[in-house]
Amino acid sequence: MRAALDGEQAQYQLRVGDDALDLNGLLGNTLKLTFLEQINCVHCGRATKKSFNQGYCFPCFKRLAQCDSCIVSPEKCHYFEGTCREPEWGDEHCMIDHIVYLANSSGVKVGITRHSQVPTRWIDQGAVAALPIYRVSNRLQSGLLETIYKAHVADKTSWQAMLKGSPDEVDLAARRDELAAECANEVAMLQQRFGVQALQAIDSVPPQHISYPVLEYPTKVKSMNFDKQSKVEGQLLGIKGQYLIFDTGVINIRKFGGYQVAFSSLE
Repeated sequence: MRAALDGEQAQYQLRVGDDALDLNGLLGNTLKLTFLEQINCVHCGRATKKSFNQGYCFPCFKRLAQCDSCIVSPEKCHYFEGTCREPEWGDEHCMIDHIVYLANSSGVKVGITRHSQVPTRWIDQGAVAALPIYRVSNRLQSGLLETIYKAHVADKTSWQAMLKGSPDEVDLAARRDELAAECANEVAMLQQRFGVQALQAIDSVPPQHISYPVLEYPTKVKSMNFDKQSKVEGQLLGIKGQYLIFDTGVINIRKFGGYQVAFSSLE
């Protein structure tokens, strides 16, 4: 799903063939998604019986830099060791400015993203508020800084809790200042290693608040999965993160990248 902000409102589109469907406008409708028993790699297009890493065939999963373990664990970035799977891809995606941020999704967490992915990354995580706290020169630095912070604050979202409603409101600016004091010595060591200009604190940007198109949150989260059922059908009650929320359960659309699916809507 594509996501963007209109003011503070998350807007979603679902790619179906050559069309982009306005999902916000389909709230309350009965939708049916039918898996057509075909998966194509999102990179090379080859047919595959099993999807890896949200849409890749196994050869691409093993070959591409975007599927390497350092994407999930950026502090393990090995570009500078000369062993990046695709140095040109690394130049474009990793050797650029990254943002380290605090977000309130299922509670306060620390995270990182490329500067160009703000605020998309926050929407994808279902955050109701987010605050940039550092701008750094590359992915490795963002991962090392995140590692320092995650000793004091969570670095993951509880997707079940995120889908049950909005978390308690948090003063992210105050939490930023508390964490800055707790992490000051270790951050200073990173700045000594990379240079002060490489890791720049952000303290003048207000939090970004985000609301989601949700008519009703589930009291119990039931996950639906195209690997176990060929049809997902129900009344669309909401969209949050990368999840469609139906009266029959929820489904993570991003997880099924490359799956060929037929879509229909009834008012």
